Amino acid sequence: MVGTENLKRIVDQICRDKGIDRALLIDAIEEAVRSAVRKKYGSRREIEVQFNEDLGEVEVFQYRTVVDEVYDEDTEILLADAKRLDPEIELDDDLGEKLDNIADLGRIAAQSAKQVIIHRMRDAERDVIYEMYRDREGTIVNGIVQRFERGDMVINLGRTDAILPRDGQIPKRSYKQGDRIRAYLQEVRRDSRDSKFRDSQLILSRTCNEFLIKLFEMEVPEIAEGIVKIMGASREPGFRAKIAVSSIESDVDPVGACVGMKGSRVQNVVQELQGERIDIVPWSPDPAKYAYNALAPAEVSMVVVDDDRKALLVVVPDDQLSLAIGRQGQNVRLASRLLGWKIDVKSEQRYSNLENKGYLNLAEVDGMDESLADRLFAAGITSAAVLATMNIEQLMSLARIDEERAQKMQRSAALIKSSGVTAPPVTATSDEPALEVEPDAELENTAETVQDEPSAPDVAVEEDDGDAQD
Repeated sequence: MVGTENLKRIVDQICRDKGIDRALLIDAIEEAVRSAVRKKYGSRREIEVQFNEDLGEVEVFQYRTVVDEVYDEDTEILLADAKRLDPEIELDDDLGEKLDNIADLGRIAAQSAKQVIIHRMRDAERDVIYEMYRDREGTIVNGIVQRFERGDMVINLGRTDAILPRDGQIPKRSYKQGDRIRAYLQEVRRDSRDSKFRDSQLILSRTCNEFLIKLFEMEVPEIAEGIVKIMGASREPGFRAKIAVSSIESDVDPVGACVGMKGSRVQNVVQELQGERIDIVPWSPDPAKYAYNALAPAEVSMVVVDDDRKALLVVVPDDQLSLAIGRQGQNVRLASRLLGWKIDVKSEQRYSNLENKGYLNLAEVDGMDESLADRLFAAGITSAAVLATMNIEQLMSLARIDEERAQKMQRSAALIKSSGVTAPPVTATSDEPALEVEPDAELENTAETVQDEPSAPDVAVEEDDGDAQD
């Protein structure tokens, strides 16, 4: 006999702890016993397995056909033997006989039954977890750091575990086992076997833009009520972020609502993100005004919009260039992602130079780059003709180049002078910008010399006039 008097209690406890449907678990047990019996007695027998609720045990019945002469003992039984079990039995009837000696199914059959139950329970648990969390996808969940696996973090959410991948973790913060953590539930999978994370259906993130947006929704009642809307967000997790906000009511300041009294609301978000600096800028439907706001705290002199290319030429004062670009291009890169437009940042001096025919003539010289052209032009070398006739030692000193390169540049300048070649005027959408950043591009070496921007507080809030406040 399979099972014990405690089987019913065990079934009830598993269903209660795991949230699995009782009928599904009983069906899994019946299937497991059926598989084990066939391993023991062969697959030719007609076997029926039932869970007896009253007795709390699994009963196994073997069905055989009543015949006069037995050719196959697995499927047939003599009429005389059948009469002893059921006096009313007739020929060709099917007789069900309960098997009482199946408690010892053998090691292989028992292992097979165990595997069937485990497999069915895992499938049932996956369905339960999916149904439980599918409506919470896109929300913030709380958990406890359980363990670490090859850089990924396993987070216990109570009923199940979730994975916080390495690329979803903020680089500046390290957690240890037992720490409490909040994260954005990025994906809920019905089946985890085909994914990279085979043991988890729930994928978390703390680096996505949505995590920042949800944190503000939790902290700012006006956002939860729909009065203030977050129109966009861009992040470099752990370092800096920008969000654009607008208000549907004219008497509600969206930036002030997000900052809160003495910065209390935004500071709560900053603390959750381990000191990530957050710039809050007013959204505008006008790309030029939007770019002006997004590049704050840098001042902007002029913005030229190219709708066809979705590109912006932004001209800033010379002393504001490094601030507009930001440390390693961070400020302009985040602004570009926030707008979804390509942004080309130039200083006023550079923009003025590009409209000067002599400067453009100088830039045509072989081996001349923009930074070198700027330096020579500022030193009074205002055209290729001047470059061709100047003292070579003076050129080597100004350009900080060797004699061979200086001679090559002078030969090229002489050819330009003699041929009268001049470059076409450069418009506001020049294809050779000082710093051109696409929304998702990584910043590489630029012609501009970018200095580290001045130290700034953790929270920078940009008002309409482009100033930064704490």
